[in-house]
Amino acid sequence: MNFFSIGAPFILLFIILFFVVLYFVPVGLYIAALTSNAYVSIGTLIGMRLRRVPPSPIVSARISAVKAGIPITIDKLESHYLAGGDVPRVVNALISADKAGISLTFEKAAAIDLAGRDVLAAVQNSVNPKVITTPLVAAVAKDGIQLKAISRVTVRTNIDKLVGGAGEETIVARVGEGIVTTIGSSGNHKVVLENPDMISKTVLSKGLDAGTAFEILSIDIADVDVGENIGAQLQTAQAEADKKVAQALAEGRRAMAIAQEQEMRARAEEMRAKLIEAEAQVPMAIAEAFRAGRLGVMDYYQLRNIQADTGMRESIGQSSKPPKDGGES
Repeated sequence: MNFFSIGAPFILLFIILFFVVLYFVPVGLYIAALTSNAYVSIGTLIGMRLRRVPPSPIVSARISAVKAGIPITIDKLESHYLAGGDVPRVVNALISADKAGISLTFEKAAAIDLAGRDVLAAVQNSVNPKVITTPLVAAVAKDGIQLKAISRVTVRTNIDKLVGGAGEETIVARVGEGIVTTIGSSGNHKVVLENPDMISKTVLSKGLDAGTAFEILSIDIADVDVGENIGAQLQTAQAEADKKVAQALAEGRRAMAIAQEQEMRARAEEMRAKLIEAEAQVPMAIAEAFRAGRLGVMDYYQLRNIQADTGMRESIGQSSKPPKDGGES
């Protein structure tokens, strides 16, 4: 056996151990932290590997913080990573806040980050206010004319209220509500068109940023357009509805009148039937009077003469009436 056949396994084991050590101890990171006065012990680096925490972003964030004069322990950074936070973004936010003179602690920045807010963007918006363009808001003045307005809201992030404070959507909704209220309380739409700044003044006076994570700096009306004549449309619709109600009531009265007419005709037919029945009993009464001796022959003939005379008079009276259709009688 020669030397190479005996030493090859040891060389292979040495190479494997060398890479294992390099995995658990990132020498480059250790030297970078050491030379940046952001010392991280080898035991801490090995512990991070065992806890499945990547050392690179943690150590790099600590180096950036120390270089910016912000002392943050490696334990805090590792804890924030294990909690699901974005360590580099939190450290960058702390550095930006420190340079801008904004009071922001690591605990508050970590809480904002874990709450789902972009802490770095919040710090940047505190330095450079953000402009929010509201969607088109339509409102109707008291004279019935619709106005459509678009506003631009300049806001600055209120870092102290980022945790638990309402977001951008609430600001947009409240400003829209203020625009609707201001236009709706105006007696004439021309007043709003002549003084669009009355909208921003009214909205700002209401303190709409209360309870939100933003501070409203200004509200500018970017555009105001005249929309439809809603008042005239409502009046037209109301008149159409009143007409339909009146038609329904008239139809009801007509149906009631027809029903009453039919009822009166039925009653007339009923009375006519009773009259015919009564007339049919007259001959029987006369016959009974003959049998009882209460009516003589002369009395009967005199009755017949009276009936014939009455019939003749009725015939003469009907012939003297003008025809109903204008024709000859």
